[in-house]
Amino acid sequence: MNTRFGPLSVNDAHCHFFSDSFLSAMAGQKFKTGDSVGKAIEILGWDRPPADPVDLARQWVAELDRHSVSRSALIASLPGDETSVAAAVAAYPQRFVGFFMLDPTQPDAVERTRRAFGELRFRCACLFPAMHRYPLSDPRVSAVMDAASGIPGCAVFVHCGVLTVGIRKKLGLGSLFDLSLGNPLHLGLLAAAYPGIHFIIPHLGAGLFREALMAADTCPNVYLDTSSSNSWVRYLNITLQQALRQALDVVGPQRLLFGTDSSFFPRGWHRKIFDDQLFALEALQVERSVAAAILGGNFERLFPL
Repeated sequence: MNTRFGPLSVNDAHCHFFSDSFLSAMAGQKFKTGDSVGKAIEILGWDRPPADPVDLARQWVAELDRHSVSRSALIASLPGDETSVAAAVAAYPQRFVGFFMLDPTQPDAVERTRRAFGELRFRCACLFPAMHRYPLSDPRVSAVMDAASGIPGCAVFVHCGVLTVGIRKKLGLGSLFDLSLGNPLHLGLLAAAYPGIHFIIPHLGAGLFREALMAADTCPNVYLDTSSSNSWVRYLNITLQQALRQALDVVGPQRLLFGTDSSFFPRGWHRKIFDDQLFALEALQVERSVAAAILGGNFERLFPL
């Protein structure tokens, strides 16, 4: 992509794959009869995703091409929707890296972890302690980490801080999340116990920025992603530019991953998120090598082709 830093390879470390099966599951929680997906689409104002996830993957490839984005993560955003993302990644392995949502409290969690990282060729598991209401010290989390730790280069994404799920809010679905379980400091012990796993805290800690910096500062295998609008800055009375400056000072440029949190069409790839972050990096007058690492190079290092 051509930027004011010159040509850079841009990779997005945080995109959700809102497949037809994902939308059907969410709509089914709201509408028990009739065309639940059609009713949900009317409320959401989204395009209905194709039934075949490969067709949706093709749509995403065209969208990434339009914005000159080289590669992206694709997150299966509901436990059990791994097959949709696996099909997309298998169709376009040069463009997509598979992430899957995992609930370690479920009895099949270890089996699903092994299958996802093995047969389905995923590269990252996504944990949401606040959503699924478990502490990271839970032995069931350790069992999942044991299964993942034998896989070279695997990563684990741990959502921390404030958690809102836009589709649930728009559909009027309740969200009984325990935010106290999403403290990045709880990740420190886990990351230290599994040094071979790359841990990713999205959204710069989503409001628990200081704690995210502390976790990453003490554990060299903890990375931060920069995705979303980062509206959490209002809790701390800082700007995105100031947050990136602090992250660079504490964590350094090699453990920051650019992301957008893109998810649905017709919005597609969230260009404004990229533009805002690029503007902040320019205002900080970082060197080209720093921008190149954050916007694409670190992703390539974690998830090489």
